[in-house]
Amino acid sequence: MQKQYVDKYYMTEVDTYQDSIYCHHAMMGETEVTGHAHKKGQFLYTEGGVVYLKTAEKSYFLPARHYIWIPSNVFHSIHPSSPDVIMRNLYFPEYDTDTDFFDKVNIYPVNDLLIELIMFTNRWNGNIFPDEEPKYSVAKAFKLILPELSQTELPLALPYPKDEKLKNVITYLEKNIAENISFKNLAEYFDISERTLARLFQKELNMSYIQYFTILRMLTSLKLLLDEKLSVNEVALRVGYSSLPTFSNTFNKVIGVRPSEYVKNRNLLL
Repeated sequence: MQKQYVDKYYMTEVDTYQDSIYCHHAMMGETEVTGHAHKKGQFLYTEGGVVYLKTAEKSYFLPARHYIWIPSNVFHSIHPSSPDVIMRNLYFPEYDTDTDFFDKVNIYPVNDLLIELIMFTNRWNGNIFPDEEPKYSVAKAFKLILPELSQTELPLALPYPKDEKLKNVITYLEKNIAENISFKNLAEYFDISERTLARLFQKELNMSYIQYFTILRMLTSLKLLLDEKLSVNEVALRVGYSSLPTFSNTFNKVIGVRPSEYVKNRNLLL
């Protein structure tokens, strides 16, 4: 299965036939799918680790038990946390019945019904053509039902900087997520004036340093809760919060639910 990714099927096979639905399930076998786009919309669900998906505008964080919808012609790259991550892809042509749901890159939780449907598609690989009934109708129905099953989009994205200095700053923050890094110390560490660094955050990311670091911490919290199944207390400490109420309130503000509620809901998504 790894060979199929190395051969970059997504660059050569997905769009070969305009009216087919293309299905591909495989272990990554590598740590990056380089930048590309396709004419078909993509449903991507992963198992076994966290995946980052980067577009020109944002870096999306795809944890376990969530899927991402990537509209047609959106240039993107995919960066799994491990070569052992399994990616389940379905690529769909556009239909006259498509709603604006399919025009946006978004991440959604996966419920039990969608899990069953995803596992059902595991028997397919490659092109499914319109004359292959009932297989094609089942695959098409998979796409058509997504808006009904995906009522709650999650804010699991951060803008991605183009400036090289700021990229280095972001990498540093990701590696030191548990540290309480003051803006002053951050600027001194990278030998940049506070004024220049503040301007970079606003220009490149359209948010302040505090806003960015807070969201980054909350997205990292999701990874720890979902993939490593740590307790809420442990996660709070791992992302730099000594106060559990402060962590809970911040998580609720960014994610939309309290971490304790999220852990309960996590069991429904298994």
